[in-house]
Amino acid sequence: MKDLMGRAIWDYFHNENPEDLQTETSISELDELPVDYLFRDFEGMNKIEKKALKLASGKVLDIGAGAGSHSLYLQNERNLDVTALDISPKAIEICRLRGIQKAVAQNMLEFSGDGFDTILLLMNGTGIFQSLQVIDIYLKKLHSLLNTNGQILIDSTDILYMFDADEDGGVYIPAEGYYGELDYVVHYKGESEDPIKWLYLDFNTLQNAAVHNGFKIEMVLKDEDSYLAKLTKGYID
Repeated sequence: MKDLMGRAIWDYFHNENPEDLQTETSISELDELPVDYLFRDFEGMNKIEKKALKLASGKVLDIGAGAGSHSLYLQNERNLDVTALDISPKAIEICRLRGIQKAVAQNMLEFSGDGFDTILLLMNGTGIFQSLQVIDIYLKKLHSLLNTNGQILIDSTDILYMFDADEDGGVYIPAEGYYGELDYVVHYKGESEDPIKWLYLDFNTLQNAAVHNGFKIEMVLKDEDSYLAKLTKGYID
């Protein structure tokens, strides 16, 4: 991993000639991602992010923390005990430099902490699951990290709208696999990251996977094709 996202975050924080990131997926063209967006404050966040941050309570794990904007708000404005977790060492170093007291550079599956009251996975939090083939591995890990009465707040988008439709409303989707399983590529300063698997989930598919792995689930907020879901511990058959 070249850690281009982390490099962009590092360059922006240190004012070392930062450039906007470019992203693309297997079903979409090149798109600009302004680096300053990763440093936005609470007022610059969308409805789903704001709702999740207001619902967060207790000991919090922020998975995929990036530059740490969610963690900073919860630590400084909500006075919560927050751990920022991200696979990018450079991003986590910036989290620390921004004042986040607990910041860990590690893959979620290798993270050994536990006993969290709230686990956050935002900015298409389901992306980290990669594909439906391995989603059970990630949900079981999340189950082990969560307190008995804890909550997971996770968002995603049903990307069915991105596929062509016929006159009768039928949608042309790939014949193989789930339509939300995409290849995702990041570009920065003329370099390209190796493609990673990235998963967008419609709510019903997330619901089926969550229940299968011992969670109860409810939709907290819907904003057009995107939504925020809350998972709590149920039981495993």
